[in-house]
Amino acid sequence: MAERSFPGFTLRSGATREGSRYTALVASHPDDGSFPSYFAVYENRSFRSEEDAAAAAEKALGLVVGVEEDGTPAFAEGETGFDDDRAADE
Repeated sequence: MAERSFPGFTLRSGATREGSRYTALVASHPDDGSFPSYFAVYENRSFRSEEDAAAAAEKALGLVVGVEEDGTPAFAEGETGFDDDRAADE
């Protein structure tokens, strides 16, 4: 799990199991202690291993350029993160 701080929020990468597959996610934790929000990343991918999903989430966290007022991670215009095929298990 990786972590990055932005004004008002701390973002953390992670993975969660959905059935027999894993989904990459970024959690946005407000600095005021209120409940975090969770955002799936690479939504059209699922991963067979938790390690692959966590690595994809960490990569996505590295691509975040800022955080919106509601805690939503912001990415550069047109950024998809799909520059490799090795982690795709569709």
